Amino acid sequence: MKRAAAPLRAARQRGARPPSFSSAWLYARLRRLTGKLRGARLCVAYSGGADSTALLAALAALRTRHGFELRALHVNHQLQAGADAMAAAARRSARQLRVHCELLQEPVRPARGESPEAAARTVRNAALQRELRVGEWLLLAQHLDDQFETVLLQLLRGAGLAGLAAMPEAAGYTLRPLLGVKRSSLHEYLRRRGLPWHDDPSNQDERFDRNYLRRRVAPLLEARWPAAAVTIARSAGLAAEAQQLLETLADQSLSNAVDGSALQVAVLRRLTPAACHNALRRWLALRALPLPDQRRLQEIAGPMLRARHDSQPQVAWPGALVRRHGDLLYALATLAAPGPAPVALAGGAAPRLWDWRLQPRLLLPDGGQLELRIDEAGPLSLSALPDQFEIRFRLGGERLAARHGQQSLKRLLQERHLPPWLRSSVPLLYAGERLVAVADWWCEPALQGGTVRGRLVWQPPPG
Repeated sequence: MKRAAAPLRAARQRGARPPSFSSAWLYARLRRLTGKLRGARLCVAYSGGADSTALLAALAALRTRHGFELRALHVNHQLQAGADAMAAAARRSARQLRVHCELLQEPVRPARGESPEAAARTVRNAALQRELRVGEWLLLAQHLDDQFETVLLQLLRGAGLAGLAAMPEAAGYTLRPLLGVKRSSLHEYLRRRGLPWHDDPSNQDERFDRNYLRRRVAPLLEARWPAAAVTIARSAGLAAEAQQLLETLADQSLSNAVDGSALQVAVLRRLTPAACHNALRRWLALRALPLPDQRRLQEIAGPMLRARHDSQPQVAWPGALVRRHGDLLYALATLAAPGPAPVALAGGAAPRLWDWRLQPRLLLPDGGQLELRIDEAGPLSLSALPDQFEIRFRLGGERLAARHGQQSLKRLLQERHLPPWLRSSVPLLYAGERLVAVADWWCEPALQGGTVRGRLVWQPPPG
């Protein structure tokens, strides 16, 4: 029995050992992810905890030698009594590393029945994306153990391949360069350099699922299978590859079904149930909407598609809503509200000023975006634009100034074939009390032409 135990222990130890964290290792990883660092603009989501402190410290050590810009953002959700003290400590730690840290006040008020973790994550992601500058990389400090915990949580929630693929190393301008190293390696890096960090007390609260897994379950698994984090991360990578194949198949299914932001019911009806489910998941994911559970997905692919042409069925789940209008399906983001019916995010938000020179890309209240791009073929004369626009949304009765008379905003929206519930999301740009542009569809004749030109680009809310 003793002779058999040695090979068993060796088998448990197999698997690539995660590397030791260092600034040199981080530099190599970032070069692979970004192509080059010189001249890059990097922004770290900085909590002040060990993981983000190790990331920020290593970047600060690389900055002078490799010539990139570096700053940090700390999001204060005010979910606990010591939140303000933690924010101040994070700013002090960043200052010691000679990195500017901006504090974002983003209070979280979870809806009834909503997980505080999920609510905070949604608010934090939106705040970070909103504050990100054009061409800037957002760096998150999630590491190998976080990936391990994420896969376990997704398994326990019955997730499909997309969930088991867990967190990607790169998604657009968002990077997770630490996914290859363990938490212990980051702590060792900080200890070697005598750098302090500030632990969030809520990380000890085992009422939260992730904390329970981290503190109770993961140590038992790794005691039995020391390479568990590495091998499970490898499984996440394989799931991600398989998910890419499913997305390719879904894109093929959607290519004939897409009608603007909607999907054609007749095309979806011709798909097999599995292909239809796959296409619907992909469509919702592309709009950054939370995915429905299997029961609601089957309801969309079944009764909703089979409903009469003149009916207007809808299927809702936390954060999203799918509606049918004639022969088209629409997906919308929603806000949780009292009562059984979700409230679709509409444009009835308070007006806000937009300094397009300082902030070329603006996140709108409903999750859409408005951007002003320099474009020599664009219709706008940049010299003719006001310094600031006031962004408003439709109230009714708005008129557009044309070269010969006026036309109503209502008619313009009808010509664009927007369903009624989306019309209040269209951003209206005012100069004082004068309506001068409607999304990227129309602008006042006085703003057109010029030598230095640009164009507005409106990205509608999800759906």
